[in-house]
Amino acid sequence: MIFVSKILFFTSHHGFYTVIILLLFFGLLSFVTKKAWFLAPIIPLAILNGVAGQYLNAWFLNKYGVESTAVITSDVETNSTLNDRYIHDYEAIVKKQDGKYTSTFFSTTSASIYPIENAIRIPEAGQHFPVKYIPGYEKNIVILYYQSEEGSTMLQYEKMAPVTSAKIKYEADRTNKEFVEEYIDALENYVKYYDNEEYKIKIEELKQELKRLQ
Repeated sequence: MIFVSKILFFTSHHGFYTVIILLLFFGLLSFVTKKAWFLAPIIPLAILNGVAGQYLNAWFLNKYGVESTAVITSDVETNSTLNDRYIHDYEAIVKKQDGKYTSTFFSTTSASIYPIENAIRIPEAGQHFPVKYIPGYEKNIVILYYQSEEGSTMLQYEKMAPVTSAKIKYEADRTNKEFVEEYIDALENYVKYYDNEEYKIKIEELKQELKRLQ
């Protein structure tokens, strides 16, 4: 597991050098065997690593790693951009199983984050946040963003957005059956994740209103 973790760390954090290694490996293989088709996998593998390297690393560490915590100690904005936003270089310390800390690094483009989604969410510097790693190679971490305090707050805010939208529609026209149903659905979805007695009472009130409208 440690060996796999080291490979995934290298390929996800050093994309350029990974391409060089692919060129040398398959180039040498093609030269030795005198078969040019050995050069074919170079470009697909390089593209695949560039697109999915972080995701593969995140999946691997989440499945086989152990939980711990980490703290970002440095956050430096670079001159490079990704989707019109500046890329940041981070340094962090990771708590090992013996309670001691070790250093690591990553950037906006190399950070492994779970759950896997089309978004880059990295905790603020100085805050402890949950991670997973393979014991023996703590340098390679996956950030469990939604388990962090910052991530939990953001997730709750995102769950609250449909409730707010449905409430505005309902208060604009309480006789609209579709608006009442939408408000009920939004509240029920919210209380699946967050216990809220006030919302539970409101759901029952809305269901009674809905019966009267039918």
